[in-house]
Order: sequence, then C-alpha cells, then structure tokens
Amino acid sequence: MNWGVFEGLLSGVNKYSTAFGRIWLSLVFIFRLLVYVVATEKVWSDDHKDFDCNTLQPGCTNVCFDHFFPVSHIRLWALQLILVTCPSLLVIMHVAYREAKAQRRRKAGGDSYHCIYPNPGKKRGGLWWTYLLSLIFKASVDVVFLYIFYRFYENYSLPRLVKCELQPCPNVVDCFISRPTEKTIFTLFMVVTTCICVVLNLIEAAYLIGKR
Repeated sequence: MNWGVFEGLLSGVNKYSTAFGRIWLSLVFIFRLLVYVVATEKVWSDDHKDFDCNTLQPGCTNVCFDHFFPVSHIRLWALQLILVTCPSLLVIMHVAYREAKAQRRRKAGGDSYHCIYPNPGKKRGGLWWTYLLSLIFKASVDVVFLYIFYRFYENYSLPRLVKCELQPCPNVVDCFISRPTEKTIFTLFMVVTTCICVVLNLIEAAYLIGKR
C-alpha cells in the first residue's frame, strides 16, 4: 500500500481547513498514520504464527484463530484510515471543480468576465455543504469502527489465554496470544486518538454551523 498517497491528500486539504481541521489533520497523520506504519504492523506481524494452542489436532489452531481474530487489527485500521481520509479528497475535488469552472468562464468571457467564485477555496455554498458532510462522514466512520472493534475485541483488550472448543478440536483447548499486553496498549492508543478525532470533527462541524 502506498502511504505517500495519504500524505499528499492530507497535506493538500490542509489549506482549506479551519484551525480544528488542522489539529485533526496533524492528529491523523502523526498519531494514527505514522504509528500505524512504523509500529503497528510490526506488532501484529506474528499474530497467526505465534498463536499457540495446546493440541496437535490438525486445523484446530487455525479454526480457533479465525474465531478469536475474525478480522486483523491492522487491516481494519487500514480500511478505517482510507475511509476517514477519502472525504478530504472530495473537498479538494470540489475546490478544483470551482477553479476549473472559473477559469473556463474567464476564457469565454474575456473582458466582460464576471467572477462567480472570488475565492474558490472559500467555504461557501456547495463547498460549505461538502465540507460539513465530510466532517459528519469522518466522525461516523470512526464511531462505526470503534463499535466494530468493541464487538470483535471486548473492551478493546486481548486476553493472554483463550479457551476454544470448536470443531475439529477434540476438546476444550487453551490458546495463547502472542504479546497480548503490547497489542492491548496499541489498541487503546488507537481508540483514544480515534475518540479525539471524533470530538474534533464534531467541534469543527458546530463551529461551521455557528459561524454561518
């Protein structure tokens, strides 16, 4: 995955954001994206390889791992980051559309040209709605993923020992997760930063509505 695309996207939308949006941008880029790239993938790289169950029954370990880890943390976080940053791309595309439209009218009108967008990046009209809806969408995505993580991994924590009795396991077997404490710490860190991002999005939305 090319994370440089996200860097360009986030830096490009920065000039169209409010102060709250710039704080959100820094939080996403530094405390979510960079932490994900630098540390999180390494922490979860051994989750299947070092998931040990006290049985030699073929297939038992794989079935138990699939039951307790239905979706990998890192893949869920990657999908979450993609969905959270996509609305920013819509804002950039809307501004680019305004600039292109103004340029076409300027060429067609010549001396009689009347500027319909004195400042194409100014959040007015349709761009205001696009920006506001992007904030609501980003907050909604983060809330949904917080719920998904809570449903899959209760209290956002990973236990040291899990008991599995699924077929083809011959009986109740004990399974041990690799580095559960470290993974729990990173999970809680990502959850806290996600909650802060949700609050910032809601504050920025309220600020836009109040200012208008």
